[in-house]
Amino acid sequence: MDMQGIPVSAGIAIGKAFLYESVTPASSGSKRTALPVDSETERNRLERAVAEAERQLTELIGRIPAADGKQEADILNTQKYLLKDPEITGAADKAIKERYISAEQAVTEAVKETAAVFSEMDDDPYLKERSGDIEDIGRRLISILTGSGGACSLAELPPDSVVIAETLGPSDTAQLDRTHAAAIITEHGGPTSHAAILARTMELPAVAGLQRISSLASDGDTIIVDGCTGRVFVNPEASVVEEYMRKAAAYAERKRELRKNIHVPCRTKSGKNILLAANIGSPADIDRALENGAEGVGLFRTEFLYLDRSAPPGEEEQYRIYRTAAEKMGTRPLVVRTLDIGGDKEIPYLHLPKEDNPFLGTRAIRLCFIQPELFKTQLRALLRAAVYGNIKIMFPMVSSADDILTAKRFIAECAQELTAENKQYNADAETGIMIEIPAAAIIAEELAPLCSFFSIGTNDLTQYTLAVDRTNESLASLYNPFHPAVLALIRRTIEAAHKAGIPCAMCGEFAGNPEAVPQLLKYGLDEFSVSVSVLPETRRLITEAD
Repeated sequence: MDMQGIPVSAGIAIGKAFLYESVTPASSGSKRTALPVDSETERNRLERAVAEAERQLTELIGRIPAADGKQEADILNTQKYLLKDPEITGAADKAIKERYISAEQAVTEAVKETAAVFSEMDDDPYLKERSGDIEDIGRRLISILTGSGGACSLAELPPDSVVIAETLGPSDTAQLDRTHAAAIITEHGGPTSHAAILARTMELPAVAGLQRISSLASDGDTIIVDGCTGRVFVNPEASVVEEYMRKAAAYAERKRELRKNIHVPCRTKSGKNILLAANIGSPADIDRALENGAEGVGLFRTEFLYLDRSAPPGEEEQYRIYRTAAEKMGTRPLVVRTLDIGGDKEIPYLHLPKEDNPFLGTRAIRLCFIQPELFKTQLRALLRAAVYGNIKIMFPMVSSADDILTAKRFIAECAQELTAENKQYNADAETGIMIEIPAAAIIAEELAPLCSFFSIGTNDLTQYTLAVDRTNESLASLYNPFHPAVLALIRRTIEAAHKAGIPCAMCGEFAGNPEAVPQLLKYGLDEFSVSVSVLPETRRLITEAD
């Protein structure tokens, strides 16, 4: 079977299908609800599921690298403890015994009731946050009982897995087994979806917008993914497999040839030096970025530190992560974007109200202003870590000069607090903004004097300028960063930056588009920050540009 999707991450992979479906107690607890059931059989199923959940958690704890800090292990240990809580598994067992209901239904009810009790403990923030752990336990138990893999399965992939999903959100991609994933296919999304961005960072072939693929493929099917053209084959003939094995070898050889030039100065033929940087999601991505010739990090997406957990990371945990990244980068610039949550990145423990238009709602810097302690915890960690490297702080979703001045006041408060606590920090860390709202691009001349740098986020700038949802594959043909209106805003931003004497970078996916590079150089862009996978090709395009 030959299918055509949207190519979102270049490369060719041949592997085995791994169908992923995020399982929740609410959606899966009704799969075995017929009455009556054999209560002893269901109680035994529950007991075995609890034992398997405990084994999985123990294995996951053992796989957490020491560099990632202690808090992740603490969260999983808490879940192991809660597995034996009488209010959860004890209540589920009792419900099976007395009411003759299925193990899935019993777990669903017990988790829902217990999580609700904890979530209402407003006077004890620690206990309140345990509701997220309880819900996660429920997801794990349901996935074991139904045999569907579920929410925990992406962390435990078989070798050479082609992950197939309806969609993959940030909390899904954050736990992806990077060792065994061979490629990613999603039914929805496009080039700027989180799955696509992650795939490019990990140098995994990926295709999006392949509707119905989940119903047409089965676990274990042989899958070919051509991330260069968007073609996907399900159980292809031997001749097709042989053809794509040759193509995969040729693609790998081209990558090797490009990598030979990663130490060539990134300079145009006319003599302009360009900073070539990488977009990353964790310190672990830095090694791959440097191996591909990155001269800096133009975008460190910190939101991934806040996902797939029941409480936000504390100052010490963030400090260790940022310090590790800074030390790896040395004197090279490390641009860290402050928390960019909201829109399609939901975090249950922040208890954000449901919004009809989340992309236009309480997200990024707006959320940070509403929850100042969340913001200050991150800023304090960044200021402290900046002692160990060239950390630059970047604020997202800025739309006015007042946004910048307010953010700077928060930094000043944090600096005063750290001084009073006699903690070492870098008072000279540079601050800049992402230009991703059309309003910011239009008043760029007013904003530039308040910043040390600009970085253009073309993913959202294009979305907001054209009123096109960038995650909607049916509108992919309308999502066009080459639209004259988008190009005009990009050019206006670069000119405003240069007029104020500050550099202008681009960290959106447009910066890695081969057709865009010459145009962006013509506009005078100073820095290209791109996905790890396209670093060598972008260097070639820049050095060959006239």
